[in-house]
Amino acid sequence: MKIPYLIILVIFTFLNSINGQQAFDLTPPEYIKTVQFSQADVNLPGIPLVEYGSSFEISFDDIMGDEAFYHYKISYYDYDWKTSILPKNEYLDGLDNFRILDTENSLTTLQIYTHYRLQIPNRNTRALLKTGNYLLEIYNDDDELVFTKKFIVYQRQSIIRSWVKRSRDLNFIHEKQVVQFEIETEQPIIEPQRNLKTVVMQNHNPKTAIYGLEPQFNFGNKFTFKYDQESSFWGGNEYWNFDNKEIRNATFNISHIELLDIYHNYLYTHPSRKERTYTYNPDINGNYVIRNLNAINNDIEADYVWLHFSVRFPKTEKDKEVHLYGAFNNFETDNSTLLTYDNTSKTYKGKRLFKQGFYNFKYVTKNKNGTIEPGSICGNFDKTENEYTVLAYYRAPGQRFDAVIGLGNTTSVNISN
Repeated sequence: MKIPYLIILVIFTFLNSINGQQAFDLTPPEYIKTVQFSQADVNLPGIPLVEYGSSFEISFDDIMGDEAFYHYKISYYDYDWKTSILPKNEYLDGLDNFRILDTENSLTTLQIYTHYRLQIPNRNTRALLKTGNYLLEIYNDDDELVFTKKFIVYQRQSIIRSWVKRSRDLNFIHEKQVVQFEIETEQPIIEPQRNLKTVVMQNHNPKTAIYGLEPQFNFGNKFTFKYDQESSFWGGNEYWNFDNKEIRNATFNISHIELLDIYHNYLYTHPSRKERTYTYNPDINGNYVIRNLNAINNDIEADYVWLHFSVRFPKTEKDKEVHLYGAFNNFETDNSTLLTYDNTSKTYKGKRLFKQGFYNFKYVTKNKNGTIEPGSICGNFDKTENEYTVLAYYRAPGQRFDAVIGLGNTTSVNISN
C-alpha cells in the first residue's frame, strides 16, 4: 500500500524535531545593521535575557533604504538549543509570521536607512507562555531567512548566589577567573544531576558560555557548584572604546575625521597590551549605546560612519587572523571585523561601518579552526572587571521543556583566592 505524500512529510518533520535541529544565530547580511534587543531603551547585549511577562523591543536598520518588507517568526528550543517538541500554541499566545509595520526612514543623515521596530508582546503575538530559549527569525518579502537572533526568557523561582575566585591552577592564577555558585530552589528538584542544568556567561558573550555543570552536592533544595577549571574563564582586559556622538569633531580616542561620501573617523593606533601591566579602565563590558549629541530621536537621526582601526601587533602566522570583537555584532568574527597587516606602518588595519554612539571593542586573534584567543593582543588578567551571569534550567519529570527557574549576576570586582 502506498503511503500518501502528506503523511510522509508529517513523519519526516516529526522525526526531524525529535532529532533536535540545532538553533543558530544567522549573521545579518551587509545591508542589515545595528540589530538590537532593548528594554526601556537599555540595550541587551549578547544573548538577551528577558524576564517572564515583561515587554521588549527588537530593532534593526536596512541601509538599502528602500522600505523593504520584513516579517518575523518565533521558535522555542531546549536548554542545549535543540528544537523543542512543543507545538507553537504551547509557548505562544497568539500568532507570529506577521509583517513588521513600525518603520521609519532616516532623517538628516548622509547614509540613508530604514529603521524597523518590533514590540513583543503586540496585538498579534500577545505573550510568550514559557520560560526558556527562543529564536527570533526575520524573513524578507520572498520568505527568505535574513537573520536570526537568540534570546532567553527567565523567571526568578530560585535564588542564585555567585562569586568569582582566582584559578587554583598556579599556571593561570594571574590570567583566569573562576565562577562558583549555589542555587537555592523554591520547589523540590527531582534527579538534579539529570534535570537541573546550568549556563554561565561572561559579559553576556554566548561564544564563551559554559554549559553542563552539574551540582557537586546539595543540602535539601540548595545545590552547590564549586568547580575550578571547569568553570574558569580567561580574564581578558578592559575594553577599548570610542565615542562619536558628535560626528564632526574629533573626541578622546578619535585622531581625525574625513568627509567623503559619508563621514570617516580614524582612531589613534592602539598598542598591544599583552605584555603590559594591567591598568583599570572603566568600560561597559563590550556593550554599546546608540546616540547622536544633536538628535531628538537617535533611532533615525544617528548617522552611519566608517570607523578606521589600527593596532600595533607583530604579523601573525598565515593560519591566524586579527579581528575586532564586541557586542556590536554579537561577538561574531567575519569579513567586516577582519584587520589586515600593513607592512609600512607595521600595524593591523581595518574599517567597519558603525551607527553613531559609544562602543566597546577589543582586538583578538582567530585560529584556522575558528577558535578565538581573547588575550593574544589585549592580554589576560585576573584583576579585569567582568560581569558574570548564571542561568538555572529545570525539566521536571513528565515536563517536555526546559524552564529557566533562576538568574544570578556577579562581577569580578571583589575577586578572591
